[in-house]
Amino acid sequence: MGIKNRERRRAKQKVRQQQQQGRRERAGAEFGDGAPADPAFADPFGLIDGGARPARVMAHLLNEAMQALHAKDENTAQRCCDVLVSGSGGTGGRRAVDTALIAALQRDLTEAWRRGWQPVDVFRVAQRRYGSRHGRIVVDVIAAEMRSYAAANVDERWEAQVRDLGAMVWWERDDQYLSALGEREGLARPELIRCALEVLYVFNTCPQIQKLCPLPGQARRGSLGMATREQAVHARQLDRVRALLAKAESTSYPEEAETYTAKAQELMARYSIDYALLSAGAGASDEPVGQRIGVDNPYEAPKVLLLDAVARANRCRTVWSNSFGFVTVLGFPSDVDGVEILFTSLLVQATGAIMAAGSHRGADGRSSTRSFRQSFLTAYAQRIGERLTTATRDATEQATKDMAAGPEVERLLPVLASREAKVGAFADELFPDLVGKQVAVTNRDGWASGRAAADRARLNARESLVAEA
Repeated sequence: MGIKNRERRRAKQKVRQQQQQGRRERAGAEFGDGAPADPAFADPFGLIDGGARPARVMAHLLNEAMQALHAKDENTAQRCCDVLVSGSGGTGGRRAVDTALIAALQRDLTEAWRRGWQPVDVFRVAQRRYGSRHGRIVVDVIAAEMRSYAAANVDERWEAQVRDLGAMVWWERDDQYLSALGEREGLARPELIRCALEVLYVFNTCPQIQKLCPLPGQARRGSLGMATREQAVHARQLDRVRALLAKAESTSYPEEAETYTAKAQELMARYSIDYALLSAGAGASDEPVGQRIGVDNPYEAPKVLLLDAVARANRCRTVWSNSFGFVTVLGFPSDVDGVEILFTSLLVQATGAIMAAGSHRGADGRSSTRSFRQSFLTAYAQRIGERLTTATRDATEQATKDMAAGPEVERLLPVLASREAKVGAFADELFPDLVGKQVAVTNRDGWASGRAAADRARLNARESLVAEA
């Protein structure tokens, strides 16, 4: 290369550097409060090279942070945090970062909805992965995101999840959210930014799953197929079931716990029968639904067996997604609600029985507590399933006797069979490639104790739901 060519190249390079420096200063002024961009923010990874506007800078920076968290590249993740902590300098720069960050959180949460995730699902995954503080931030983002929907266009089940999470906008302005969050959580800005990025990462890594109800903005009231009066009756019966199970959990007398639990199952079974006949007679558009129930360690597998036992006894199906820590229960709305309540109570009772059994050691003196508890819960789930199924069969037979003189008796079994077939078809449609899973039992004492505990939970009380309604 000749001398003149080298001189021309150096001159062009100098002009480009001057142009790039001017663009960096303008970009910094746009992003913050008019001051030139801070060197730590202006070009940490070449993001503003070429004069990219602030929105594009934030998009690139957040993308870098997501990739770093995914690759477990702590150095890059920390550099992203450091840049976002300071912004472009000054209050205006930090506020611009905060506004962009909460907007990104809401946008990516909306995308998670479109991939099938629901409020409780996202909350559970964030809390499972990072802890309760991240769960609270997820609840805040849910509250912010839900502002954009009219109440009439939010499904009742979705609305119930938002309400149960306690999601509400408690901060004044979005650009002040992180500052208010820091005061609430007692965190400095670096920790706040890191938490926000980790929550954003949770939203970004929610894969496609089954959509169980209409998205916010696309739903309409009454999609559950229940009239207002029927919804009130359903809620009242669930309250009665909850009250009975609360008594079963709190009493120290096994006989009382047996009676309360039995009564709860009787109420659920008879209500399911009555509602099925009512829906069939009225020609209601009653269709199966799905609901995800969280199941966590320890002893996930036997807990799932217990949930499956309760579900099958109440004409529902279950699918376990162990990587996400939840089970999808499929069935008609009234049955699914009852399954969750009864499962929760039985799990509380089983846990109490396990703790009462204490720790265990094998013949060699080594601890066998874990295998004992695993086997205990597995046996408990199997035996409870047998007894719940018997209780449901008895309730069906009793309903048949009660209706013997009426025209409904001939419709009862076909109606119940039709509903079970609908649930099966719904499960096959949503989950066409199911794989079964076995749970090993390695402790004979635990198995025997679990069976005995389930036997003590006799389900023999009888009382018609209609009589109490």
